[in-house]
Formats: sequence, structure tokens, C-alpha cells
Amino acid sequence: MAEEKNRYSDAELAEFRAIIESKLVEAKNDLELLNSSMSLKDNNGTDDTSPTFKLIEDGSDVLSREETSQLAVRQQKFVKSLNDALIRIENRTYGICRVTGKLINKERLKIVPHATLSIEAKNLQG
Repeated sequence: MAEEKNRYSDAELAEFRAIIESKLVEAKNDLELLNSSMSLKDNNGTDDTSPTFKLIEDGSDVLSREETSQLAVRQQKFVKSLNDALIRIENRTYGICRVTGKLINKERLKIVPHATLSIEAKNLQG
């Protein structure tokens, strides 16, 4: 009977680090794009159009900015989660389910590298 692993090897952690760092670069670029789109640098406003059209456009701009802001907040959380995952790699606690204490499936971590719960624990949550 094989002994169950209680943590990933250094080689496996290095593999996960590469995945996370790649996703982190992409996530930071996406966040930068969202933040720059929220700034009014590229303002293609409706200052020179009719008042009715301006009112409709301004309402649309507000809605669009709110949606972009929500996306930016989500992206910030994702970046933080990825950074936290890198810390767990440094501490050699990466890939350990915070509920069951068992290793999270390697395939799950490749898809969701910032996961802190195994599928088993996730299903228990409902």
C-alpha cells in the first residue's frame, strides 16, 4: 500500500510556480487595461452632439464605467489570489486543501492554480 503524499515535491511546486507566474503577468496586464479604460484619457465624449443623444450616451458611459469597475475589482482579487498562491509555494503549503488537509488534485490546480479547496471540500460547501 503506497503512502499518501502530504505535499507536492519541489519539482511539482516549480511547475505550479511557472503556471501561476504566467497567469499573474496576464492578469496584471488585464487589470492595467481595465484601469486605463476607466480613466478619461481616451475620452470620446458627446460634448459636440445634440442634448438628447448626449443624455443617452452619458447614461451608457456611467453603466459601462460601473461594469468596468466591477471587472477591475474582480481582477484585483484574482491577482491577490495568485500572489497568495506564490506565498503558499514558498511556504511549501501549496496544493493542500484548507478544509480536508489533503492534496488538491494536480489537474484542478493546473486549471485553477489559486485553488485552496479540493473538489471534495468545494462540494461540501454546497
